[in-house]
Amino acid sequence: MLSEYLKEVSNLAFIMIAQNQYHSFNLGELPSGCRYCVKGEKLVLFVTGLCPRRCYFCPVSDAKFDQDVTFANERKVEKEEDLLEEAKAMNAFGAGFTGGDPLTKIERTIQYIRKLKESYGSEFHIHLYTSLNLVTREKLQRLCNAGLDEIRFHFDLDSTLFWKNLEIAQEFPWKTGVELPLLPSKKKELKEVIDFIGRKVDFLVLNELEIADNSQSKLCEMGFETKDTLSYAVKGSLEVGLGLLEYIKKLPWKLPAHLCTAKLKDGIQLTNRLQREGKNVKKKFDVVTPEGMLIRGALYLPELAPGFSYRKKLAEAPKEKLLSQLFDIQSKIKRELSFTDEDFFVDQNKIRLLLSAKNLRKYHATFKKYHFLLAIVKEYPTADQLEIEVDFV
Repeated sequence: MLSEYLKEVSNLAFIMIAQNQYHSFNLGELPSGCRYCVKGEKLVLFVTGLCPRRCYFCPVSDAKFDQDVTFANERKVEKEEDLLEEAKAMNAFGAGFTGGDPLTKIERTIQYIRKLKESYGSEFHIHLYTSLNLVTREKLQRLCNAGLDEIRFHFDLDSTLFWKNLEIAQEFPWKTGVELPLLPSKKKELKEVIDFIGRKVDFLVLNELEIADNSQSKLCEMGFETKDTLSYAVKGSLEVGLGLLEYIKKLPWKLPAHLCTAKLKDGIQLTNRLQREGKNVKKKFDVVTPEGMLIRGALYLPELAPGFSYRKKLAEAPKEKLLSQLFDIQSKIKRELSFTDEDFFVDQNKIRLLLSAKNLRKYHATFKKYHFLLAIVKEYPTADQLEIEVDFV
């Protein structure tokens, strides 16, 4: 039955809505949160992995799902300073609070909304994603008082039990939206939600569904497939979304709607954010690629060189002892080669020394005297500094 339905929606020749510059589709203006997001200007704050629902299409990784952990983009947040450091690193103009469900940790959520507003001003735009399960008037009042600008609700397509809670959000001055996953097998239910929300919301976001590489997502087991070998996007999901936009166009009321595609998320939003972060976190000696990646020279201690179990070795290393050793060697080499602090940097996160690729090659023999492993690396500008290429010299 699913295969027949996918065949039907793949032949929607009537679709006439043009793609916008972000490779997505919209009726009316993009919501404020989306406008910041597509430019890579929004920090993603994963408040917690705890959630009252167990959606079979959940994209949250196994390391975060049902775990009470907090991340600002790729940076683990254990204190307010971690959050502010990440916002500064990417020169964020706003933040999107997600999870899990941020309402499961309402005190933390309010604390971080207030901190970001205090630090970056009232214009720092904050939107929040939540299910309707935990919504109460008191919680929404507290979020509003903290300064939340926009709230987005995820509807349960298999139960209408909490749908009525949407009406509570109308009592507050923020922008209210609904986000729907474009499940190809749920076209009827998706239309029912659209009919229900009517004039109760300011906008609707339709998300092209992607198959996640985690344990919670059951899409593959249910017969869903990716649309091609280069994408995680679900076959038929985009076509359902386009059909719904045509349906919305014919409604007797105006409902601004944004069909957020996998291409936008992976090819536009992430790239723009990495470009911003690359420019902001780069050292004087780094070369920043058009995609925002950093190319730099790196000196590794032999026992902590990239390779098998690299992250595990970093986590278990005697950090203080090794960093003391690196700072001592850094001082000696700076004197020997007349380097400044800007030329030669101790990376305390990955316990290594960084410099320009040019100087690494030029002073190769000097560095070898200290028994370093030398490499030209290309890596993400993010807090986890994920390596793309490591070229040992």
